[in-house]
Amino acid sequence: MSRNILDEAHIHPAIRTTISNENADIIAEVKAAIASNPVVVVGMAQNPFPKKARTALSAAKLPYTYLEYGSYLSGWRRRAALKMWTGWSTFPMIFVKGVLIGGASDLQRLIASGELSSMLKAES
Repeated sequence: MSRNILDEAHIHPAIRTTISNENADIIAEVKAAIASNPVVVVGMAQNPFPKKARTALSAAKLPYTYLEYGSYLSGWRRRAALKMWTGWSTFPMIFVKGVLIGGASDLQRLIASGELSSMLKAES
C-alpha cells in the first residue's frame, strides 16, 4: 500500500526543516510508547470512542498504555500531526505491537475474532 504524500522534491528546501519539525515531539512521544508497549491507545478527551476501546481492552484483561491529547476544543493542531503521520483520520488510534490496527470498532472486531490475541502472542 502506498499513501499519497507530497514528494520531497516538490517541497522548497527552505521549508523542509519547518515541515519535519512541526509537532515532532508528539510523534516522538507516540513512537516511544509504541516501541515500549504492546498495546497503545491514542485518544482525546470528550470523545467516547477512546473510552470504548479502553473498556474493551480492560474487559479482555489486556494491559495497554493510554495517551491523551487535548479535546474537541483544544490540541487539534497537535493531533493533526498524528493524523498526517499515520494517515488515520480519527481517534482513537490503536497500535498493537507497533501496528496501527484502526479505531475502537476495529479493535472490537479483532478481540471478537481472536486475532488480537494471536497478534499479541506472535513474535515481533
